[in-house]
Amino acid sequence: MRLKGRGCCAPGRGNGGRDEGGGDEEELGPAPPPVRSPFVHQLRFSALQKSKIAFMTLTLFPIRLFVAAFMMLLAWPFAFIASVGSAERALEKPLSWWRKVVDVLLKVIMRTMWLAGGFHWINVKGRQALPTEAAILTLAPHSSYFDAIPVTMTMASIVMKAESKDIPVWGNQDSRRKTVEEIKRRAQSNGKWPQIMIFPEGTCTNRSCLITFKPGAFIPGVPVQPVILRYPNKLDTITWTWQGPGALKILWLTLCQFHNFVEIEFLPVYVPSEEERKNPSLYANNVRRVMAKALGVSVTDYTFEDCQLALAEGQLRLPSNTCLLEFAKLVRSLGLKPEKLEKELDAYSGHAKRMKGGRVGLKEFAEYLEVPVYDTLENMFALFDEKEDGLIDLREYVTALSVFCKPSKTLETIQLAFKMYQSEAGTLTEKDLTCILKTAMGVSDLNVSSLFRAIDEEERGEITYDDFHRFTEICPDFADEYLYSDQMETESCLETTVPPAPNGFCMDFSPEIIKDRRNRLQKKLN
Repeated sequence: MRLKGRGCCAPGRGNGGRDEGGGDEEELGPAPPPVRSPFVHQLRFSALQKSKIAFMTLTLFPIRLFVAAFMMLLAWPFAFIASVGSAERALEKPLSWWRKVVDVLLKVIMRTMWLAGGFHWINVKGRQALPTEAAILTLAPHSSYFDAIPVTMTMASIVMKAESKDIPVWGNQDSRRKTVEEIKRRAQSNGKWPQIMIFPEGTCTNRSCLITFKPGAFIPGVPVQPVILRYPNKLDTITWTWQGPGALKILWLTLCQFHNFVEIEFLPVYVPSEEERKNPSLYANNVRRVMAKALGVSVTDYTFEDCQLALAEGQLRLPSNTCLLEFAKLVRSLGLKPEKLEKELDAYSGHAKRMKGGRVGLKEFAEYLEVPVYDTLENMFALFDEKEDGLIDLREYVTALSVFCKPSKTLETIQLAFKMYQSEAGTLTEKDLTCILKTAMGVSDLNVSSLFRAIDEEERGEITYDDFHRFTEICPDFADEYLYSDQMETESCLETTVPPAPNGFCMDFSPEIIKDRRNRLQKKLN
């Protein structure tokens, strides 16, 4: 896996258009540092800020917490009253007049709660479209439970299962299938239902870029109104994502701020083209680009599943230009399940070891995976076809697959790779180690000379896995010291200035290059 390119946060800059941009090749030197993921949020306080927080904790925080909790409890009976009656009839018919009155009261209560929490300045820009103009509001970026502010201010419809009426205030989300069906039914009601508000990212990020939009909001094929959220505060105590302060800490820190600012901007209604109506993913992607341009941030094909791979705690962390995220996406597209693949890793590696470095073509690769030859498989094959001669080394595929299945178990992956690459004497050369680590990190260029010399203390020109393992025990941060570049500042999606990467991960893996390489491969096969 040796394609050149930027990493997962390389921007496909939102340009307001309805097509994908291109990118130029870039020579790589040492591996860049691990990427700053959109799922990570770090807070650092100055001495003065710590003093302010301590003062607010002893004074205003208890009052704000009490008032906010009281308002939440006050809202519950109104929410319960609104759910009284036949659940089936409630789902089939829009809100009656008295339920609309209850909604207004809830809106007042929740606005009072936000005011008590220090959200004194909620700036609304643009005009909210009427339900007949846009049945669905798509909000991004989704970064916190405080994103409920626009929900409670507009009292847009939230699709829930009937059983959720027994759960105070918020409830639980329905199954995906039923949710999508309900969204579609209400969106096509010609304005009879309140607007549906959806966060298409499906998870919280740190707002540094917009991750992949899920297609649920775009399946009905009706016009949507994009709504963007900003929190222009000096100290970001709002963000609540997968790695960072927990929910209670975020609540405490936010209530300890003198003022909290929120900006809600309603963008013009986006009317889908005929092609976008037929292709919800295309529709979602184009709306995302419009929103990214308005926010001034980039877009990335990152999903939460990719987050689990990119943020895995292991000794060999993925750098920002890794192509393993693209590999992971292709594995999922092939319908291959990580749980099943992990059980079969030994069988895969045994077969690759018996090949003794022999390379296979596309048809043999398809038989090896027991899948038919089609576009997705050809794209995966192209990832490993370094020489573009229609042949790949199965050992590289198995190494990448091990990282995908066990991202936090670095040494297990390297041990598996050693077994495939080592000679009969149980040793391997610097060239072999280079190939293993390049594949395990998903990069096109990597200098392991310093690392190999450090392991090969006796200067034999070859090492064993035991040598490598002993070295990692002595130097657990070997990747930071020997493999990554000296510049250990993590890259931000917002700060990246390189040209757009169409797929968000590897510039050389753009649709045009995939098509070109696939055509050349097919000519060779014919």
